[in-house]
Amino acid sequence: MRRLFLLLMMFCTLPAWADNLDDLFTTAGWPEQRAHFVDALTAAQERYRNNLPPAVYQALVNNSSLRFAPEAMDRRAKEQMRNHLPDPVPALTFFQSPLGRQIVAAELLATRRDQLAKHAQGLPRIEASATRQLLINHLSRALPAREAGAEVTLAIAGIAADSLSSMIPGLLGGGQAQGMLNGQRQRLMEQLAGELDNTLLYVYRDLSDPELEEFVTFAESPAGKAYYQAALAAIRAGLAVGQSTSSLSQ
Repeated sequence: MRRLFLLLMMFCTLPAWADNLDDLFTTAGWPEQRAHFVDALTAAQERYRNNLPPAVYQALVNNSSLRFAPEAMDRRAKEQMRNHLPDPVPALTFFQSPLGRQIVAAELLATRRDQLAKHAQGLPRIEASATRQLLINHLSRALPAREAGAEVTLAIAGIAADSLSSMIPGLLGGGQAQGMLNGQRQRLMEQLAGELDNTLLYVYRDLSDPELEEFVTFAESPAGKAYYQAALAAIRAGLAVGQSTSSLSQ
């Protein structure tokens, strides 16, 4: 009887948990960020058009369509978030708050196509008080921004290599390719680290110091750490950097 009761409780609670995860995914802006990534990917494809042989370029477009199909990306990301986030309610509560919605809006604005084009040569330098700079420094350590930025960059840069590999199997051995990928990832994170504080100062420029402090408090809390660790896992799964297109389940 006790086991039956526990089983019934699981059936009662799992749908609610799933709804909370779906709500968190939407409230935190994941569908929009995925759309912004696809915009950046399309722009990258256009840059490759005149620099690659037609067959390689067409393979690039085809592989990109398979690898970065919106439904597949969302499914992979949600699966990893489900695996890494035991309780999505605290993060959902935060992002549903007025401050949380303001943070999501700021992040979505920063990754829009027109904003990326506007700042293609770099962001303006932001002057900040010592207090605000300290808060941003805490935030830069709490958010997995370097890691996420490296994954996005690798995903976009890797589509040409993935296409070449699909046309010439064995061009790069698995160990060699993975070693190159890890080296690129580390270099990218080091580069991003040098500009991270200024980037966060710019992205969250409209937050007041008290609002920024509240954001830091959440990011450094157990609930915040759990969410951002799960978010990084979800980003990596969604982008599938380092995995061949043929290995991805559709």
